[in-house]
Amino acid sequence: MPENSASYAGAMSTVASSLDRAAELLKGHRLAVLTGAGISTDSGIPDYRGRGTPVRTPMSYQQFLSSEPFRQRYWAGSHLGWRRFRAATPNEGHVAIAELETAGVVCGVVTQNVDDLHLKAGSRRVVDLHGSMHTVSCLSCGQTFDRGAIADRLAAANPWLDSDEALELAPDGDVQIAEFEETVVPDCSVCGGILKPDVVFFGEFVPPLKFEEGAALVASSSALLVAGSSLVVNSGIRVVELARRRRMPIVIVNRGETKADHRADVKIDGGTTEALVELRERLLTTSRTAALSGVVRATP
Repeated sequence: MPENSASYAGAMSTVASSLDRAAELLKGHRLAVLTGAGISTDSGIPDYRGRGTPVRTPMSYQQFLSSEPFRQRYWAGSHLGWRRFRAATPNEGHVAIAELETAGVVCGVVTQNVDDLHLKAGSRRVVDLHGSMHTVSCLSCGQTFDRGAIADRLAAANPWLDSDEALELAPDGDVQIAEFEETVVPDCSVCGGILKPDVVFFGEFVPPLKFEEGAALVASSSALLVAGSSLVVNSGIRVVELARRRRMPIVIVNRGETKADHRADVKIDGGTTEALVELRERLLTTSRTAALSGVVRATP
């Protein structure tokens, strides 16, 4: 859409109006923030379901467990994407959320992402529903390893993997790769068991204790802000449902439709980074004013 077109001007006016309504609705509340892959696209990590995103078929947990060839394929592709994935840095959207937490506006973040960018941005209370790419665990003995150490072992056993070829990165740090049959997969150095990154694969359930941690964060808040998630994955829609049952105000920021648009009090259809930066300015101004007047909104 050309920036000088009437349609573009109309869309920007709609976003600005939605931002004003969202800021007014959230004024005085303590926010739980739920984030998805859309918040990290401006950090160079693609999402799964954004507009124009190619269809992806990630490896399932059942496939990973079923055979060595599947694990060879996974570890080869994952290693090739790892260097770019770990080099990603927080964008202004991540920073905006961290600053709102520091100011006492945000209680914490429940994220569906595995990139640790909220922690890098300075957020202190982060519930990573789908785990983190930065650690690896043995499925037999439970020993946990730093992902960097496993990456070093992979590179030593498979020198060809440290290629500078440009490959398409996925939201989970994986890349598609055609030749992987010669890949030597590292096993657990303690018991020889199968190693798996500490992320929730497709077809795998979010650990109950991890979801309870996210539920507790929502319960300690009085409003929910969703940023960059289409809410197609069950873990995200469950968090929204927790907020709805508590009759909390719900604001959704996402470019494109989400599965919970009908449950939102305000939907901002626009870029996640830009919207979060704008909301930060509005909410911090409101927070300073409330602090001077002694206004505090109770948790429902």
